[in-house]
Amino acid sequence: MNSEITRTVRSAAQPVHRFRAQLPATWRGARRARLLGAEQLQAWGLPFEAAAHILAELATNAAVYGRVPARDFRIELTAAEGVLRIEVADTRGDRLPVVREPDADDESGRGLLIVDALADRWGVELGPEPLKTVWAELDV
Repeated sequence: MNSEITRTVRSAAQPVHRFRAQLPATWRGARRARLLGAEQLQAWGLPFEAAAHILAELATNAAVYGRVPARDFRIELTAAEGVLRIEVADTRGDRLPVVREPDADDESGRGLLIVDALADRWGVELGPEPLKTVWAELDV
């Protein structure tokens, strides 16, 4: 696992916090993403419950649907000017996330519904090829 040291950059407006980690595209990697993210947000003194749920869902999607053998996924948290941005990048730019209503008896398929409900904004950015970054923002 590669982790970049947390940086705080002071500007005239507000401090910018940034954290980045590269994790294996496995269930264990997705779990580690949630734990690292929650711990980092607590260290910054930011609310972490909703962000941890969002990060868990996006990291799980990266590990399950964005998985390419021998390739990791990356998480990045950025807090600046009252916005927390959560990004999860994987190497399956050909598989875009789709929000769908699962059947009542489905045991999975609700992750993006959770992201949509908790985030103030979310979306997908493609590139550089073969990357896809799914992001979500929370006003804090």
